[in-house]
Amino acid sequence: MKFTRVFAFMALAGLAGSAYATNGYFSHGYGMKAKGMGGAATATHDDAFFGANNPAAAAFAGNRLDLGVDLFSPIREYTRIGGALPGSAESESNYFLVPEFGYNRMVNSNLALGVTVYGNGGMNTDYPASDSNLTCASGPNKNMLCGSGSLGVDLMQLIVAPTAAYKVNASHSIGISPLLGYQRFKAEGLDAFAQISTDPSNLTNKGYDDSFGYGVRVGYMGKITPTVTIGAAYASKMNFEELDMYRGLFAEQGDFDIPSNWNLGVAWQATPAVKLALDYQRINYSDVASVSNTSQPAGCVPNPPAGPAVSATCLGGASGIGFGWQDIDVWKLGVEYKYSQNLMLRAGYNHGDNPIGATDVVFNSIAPGVIENHVTLGFTYTLATGNELTMSYMHGFANDVVGADNVYFPTGSTNNKIEMYQNAIGIQYSWKM
Repeated sequence: MKFTRVFAFMALAGLAGSAYATNGYFSHGYGMKAKGMGGAATATHDDAFFGANNPAAAAFAGNRLDLGVDLFSPIREYTRIGGALPGSAESESNYFLVPEFGYNRMVNSNLALGVTVYGNGGMNTDYPASDSNLTCASGPNKNMLCGSGSLGVDLMQLIVAPTAAYKVNASHSIGISPLLGYQRFKAEGLDAFAQISTDPSNLTNKGYDDSFGYGVRVGYMGKITPTVTIGAAYASKMNFEELDMYRGLFAEQGDFDIPSNWNLGVAWQATPAVKLALDYQRINYSDVASVSNTSQPAGCVPNPPAGPAVSATCLGGASGIGFGWQDIDVWKLGVEYKYSQNLMLRAGYNHGDNPIGATDVVFNSIAPGVIENHVTLGFTYTLATGNELTMSYMHGFANDVVGADNVYFPTGSTNNKIEMYQNAIGIQYSWKM
């Protein structure tokens, strides 16, 4: 019966809608316990989400099954101030369900096998089809980037992480999780960029395209003293098949991979009732050209009358236009308080760098991943059966980036602003076996 639930939930996860993540386009945490502690989980082992956090934790997690879902609400806005084309629009589609699950089985006292299925993150914007304030060169009532119809993107990334972990002795473990990825993507309303695309027929309004990818995560966990645990994990870049239907948008003819990332963590059981956890994470967006390349098309030769743009620096080119995202550092701090034998309370803080600079604001209107600061709360209640009910809440504080533009909207004095804030509430049920 439990395995039926697992595979049914896998199907649900695969069909789930996209979400907008919080540390760039990564989630602030994986598993509701970690989400209640600001995402800190590298040195903890109290659920089965090790495939997303630290594979070595499986060796200490015991036999369990965790099913969870987040209701995620990102509020995104793009504003253009001054110049010839002022306007403002708020993205629609503000609620998303993001499921996740994990399973772990101790084969013997030293060896654990399990699987984690989770949404890595994503981007989503859905701006209205027209803005009556705009009169673009191509005509009135265009969207905020002077294209036709709705403007936005929808990216969902799902990862299945089968895991093996082994205790090398009673206090130390190592683990590995092959990462099997699926992503789907669509873009709408970007037709105004056709003149700087190497393949304008595969730039926008093509519906959903999808691709599969692979990578690996490895980890270590060590109980240094009876009260201090440390952990470390590294995930390689996940190489995905090209999104052929958008090879005129993403650099390298539609290539869109998940960047490498690594994390270090420490957990301290300060008292029998209080545990503190601290994680540091590095996300290397520079691994992915379509994400990290500048959005300013220097050297791009615009579309001649008879064909596509010819420069490799144009959209879709070998060194084509990207979103200009920088590598970021993320700090996650959480506290857990054992209020009673059955109730565990949590709180956390997550700070991640904003990967978007002022020169890349216009292109990132469709991907405004600017959130820096988050606070979280959560709890776990242990039922009479020994199973657990966990909830978490996250608020991502509003942040914005403002930048002048001399390329896409060069007429007059134009400042562009992208901004976002977020809320999420999640619930998880855990079976201990």
